[in-house]
Amino acid sequence: MKSHNIFAIGALLTTLALGGCKVGPNYKAPAMPAPPAYSDDGHNGTWTAASPADNANRGDWWGIYQDPKLNDLEQQCATANQNIVAALHAYEQAHDLVRENKASLYPTVSIGASASRNKISSTRPLIREPGVATNYWDFLIPVTISWEPDFWGEIRRQIESSAAAAQASAADLANTRLSLQGMLAVTYLQLRGIDLQAQLLRSTLDSFQQSLDLTQLLLKGGLTTDIAVAQAQTQLEQTRAQLIDLGVQRAEDEHAIAVLTGQPATNFHIPELPLVGDPPGIPTGIPSELLQRRPDIAAAERRVASANALIGVAKAAYYPNIALGASGGVESDAISKIFSAPSTMWSAGGVVNETVFDAGRRRAQVDFAIAQREQATALYRQQVLSAFRDVEDQLAALRVLEQEAAVTGRAVESAKRSTTLSTLRYKRGLAPYLEVLTSETIELANERTAASLAAERIVASAQLQIALGGGWNSTQLPIN
Repeated sequence: MKSHNIFAIGALLTTLALGGCKVGPNYKAPAMPAPPAYSDDGHNGTWTAASPADNANRGDWWGIYQDPKLNDLEQQCATANQNIVAALHAYEQAHDLVRENKASLYPTVSIGASASRNKISSTRPLIREPGVATNYWDFLIPVTISWEPDFWGEIRRQIESSAAAAQASAADLANTRLSLQGMLAVTYLQLRGIDLQAQLLRSTLDSFQQSLDLTQLLLKGGLTTDIAVAQAQTQLEQTRAQLIDLGVQRAEDEHAIAVLTGQPATNFHIPELPLVGDPPGIPTGIPSELLQRRPDIAAAERRVASANALIGVAKAAYYPNIALGASGGVESDAISKIFSAPSTMWSAGGVVNETVFDAGRRRAQVDFAIAQREQATALYRQQVLSAFRDVEDQLAALRVLEQEAAVTGRAVESAKRSTTLSTLRYKRGLAPYLEVLTSETIELANERTAASLAAERIVASAQLQIALGGGWNSTQLPIN
């Protein structure tokens, strides 16, 4: 009957501990108003964002550029980049901490075994029977159970806090992936832009070589001067120097890509492939979706939840500490009798402890926890504002760069016509070579600007996708 009573009491305490109250405030996500639409979402220029396309798979967001080499590099980055690997292990640590905290809800049971040979002093006090053996064995197998029931929810609040922190760590991992894979995409597209400029300079070198050959031919016929030949030669060599200079920039981008993909920069090479086409349309959605699509925002919000739960942990210190324990086992002076009924022993009890004076320590701990939550809330709101700014920046960049590219395109066409007319006048002896030189220099400058703008527009589209959170969504956060 007594064992049934003990079992019932234990079951009742377990139920109270696991389903009891939780002191401290329950979490409510901070309010953060979002504008109904982006101010620069295709309304102030000819550039227009693509439709939301919510059914599209945004996981590999760089696939919109339809570049197999970029796809391969991104996959290598996801698995071999050491910063991503480090972020993964940071998440694993946070998840393990949740498991550790959950274990605190349950009793701790330990068992041991000992054997010792002992001798009692035959002349010690209270020895009443001379000749009694003073040597004996002591065999002991103790079992100890200790438990602090979570009556006030301190452990459950700690689990709540660590679980939210683990979710924040998972979002940090996603943000690390997004940042590094975004950096890889941007660097790769910049490299392709360099290839486009290199293609332009090689084509221009052919044209300038023809101009030099023409000038040398005219010099032989007495139709021009040595100065014109020197000017043509100078222009050719200056352009060659520009092409060589691009090699330095390209090598630096290649080395950066090697590190991002977890490879040594030595002997790493990406075949040359000039950039082509206009930036693709990017589905932007509405601003409120950004709160779910940016992993850095999700991480900041989860840290608010984690800090909020710690207030409950601090407030639980105001309530009594209740600890239950039991010990038992078997003990005998002969190993053959160790498991017999007379050898059993046990004890059980509980301790209640309440702090009555701490000079304001607990109040300070609660205030500290509240201040931590308010700090995390402010950082969350700042992160949201920064995210809105990032998107607006890239939308504005796409719009302005498209307008600039259109104007530059017209300037390139005009410069080409000027060069054609100047060359024709020079061939007919109606203009000095300096006029041709000036026209060709202006044409090359405009063409390089146009090539640079083409790369900037593609890069801006990638940065817009990064600002929108890539293909991530807060529904991908783990449930701890």
